[in-house]
Amino acid sequence: MASLTLSVDPAEAMIDVARRIIVSGAQPGARVTVGTETSRSGHLWDSHATFVADADGVVDLTRDAPEGGSYAGVDGMGLIWSQVCRDGGAADHAQFNATPELPLETTLIAACSGQSASARMIQHVMAPGVTREVIQRDGLSGVLYRPAGGGTAAPAVMLLNGSNGGVNEPRAALLASYGYAALTLAYFNYPGRPRHISNTPLEYFADALDWLRAEVAPKDGKVFVSGQSRGGELALLLGATYPDRVSGVMGWVPSAFVHGGQAASDPAIGRDGPSWTMDGKPLVHMWQDNRFASWAPYDAGDPPRRNSKAMVTALADPAAMDRARIPVEKIAGPVLLISGGDDGAWPSDLYSLIVQSSLRAAGHPHEVTWVNHPVAGHSILFPWVPTTRIAYPHPVSGVITTMGGTPKANAEANIEAWQATLAWLERAARD
Repeated sequence: MASLTLSVDPAEAMIDVARRIIVSGAQPGARVTVGTETSRSGHLWDSHATFVADADGVVDLTRDAPEGGSYAGVDGMGLIWSQVCRDGGAADHAQFNATPELPLETTLIAACSGQSASARMIQHVMAPGVTREVIQRDGLSGVLYRPAGGGTAAPAVMLLNGSNGGVNEPRAALLASYGYAALTLAYFNYPGRPRHISNTPLEYFADALDWLRAEVAPKDGKVFVSGQSRGGELALLLGATYPDRVSGVMGWVPSAFVHGGQAASDPAIGRDGPSWTMDGKPLVHMWQDNRFASWAPYDAGDPPRRNSKAMVTALADPAAMDRARIPVEKIAGPVLLISGGDDGAWPSDLYSLIVQSSLRAAGHPHEVTWVNHPVAGHSILFPWVPTTRIAYPHPVSGVITTMGGTPKANAEANIEAWQATLAWLERAARD
């Protein structure tokens, strides 16, 4: 009887590299169970699936669909994106380690007919030679990642998080691994910054753009802005407000309109108060003097609540929406839009359509790329991370809210969005 073996190829690589997982040495037609276990910030995430070995006693996850388990259908990396947090803390614990320097190490175990075999898979978020620097100076807060060798061969990217605030170090580290200087800029809910999003001055971001351009001397002076969710709204707003500073915009599940504080607002100001100011004055947002905007569909909704149900009520007042529309036609560079058709936070697909239509109507002279996944939700990241964390307490308000989509759809969107981003950046660096 042959010995059971389990292999992962490649065993060690960057996180966005797909792996081939193969079990061999099983009896033909035998049931083979494959499980995974990954420590993420000290919390165990796991998954499992059962397969039927072929006539040669082999199970190939890139070819074979499981009979049952954590995911369905043929998916070579299904055991990774279908992982759940074992201690039930998936609502509170991230999919990554404390800092990107620490790779994610997954143990895989195959079992069949009393035999077992194991293998390890290592996913790096940060490539060798990439450097990390915490920035708490010149009035700015955040973390700067520089690529190996200095990074003057490509543009720089400033990343902006969404309504959870803080910084997005994994994405910045991964972008730096591809040769881009990446500053993940904090603007609230982070040491040295206000706790809430309310009344955030746009001048802070203008200063950050100037600082980043001077600090890293990017190729051709290009600095792009990439934002997720509220950061996507902000990225488009910055591109329209500071076209001389922003070389292009990447809006991940963005908004076409200026929003109020919502769940990230200062309780003393309220969720209908302003998020952004300029020259000391609040920017008009879509809830302001809106005849039909209502929080009732959200407040009265069954848990997990769906924020998008409230957002769409505001669309019934065209005049209010026009006052709050981001004038994206002022952006002086290429635009990338990423959206999900089942977005639980807000209708990012509709918002992206509005942005694209506005740019086309204005004869925008630069590339506009829109990548929409019709079944995905709001939490679109990059490949091969768990996508089972869909409903959870909002990190600022504490209200349990769903981001929408399904684990499988969100995993597929992660792949498509990340590939589109890398291709878009490569074209933007050339143009």
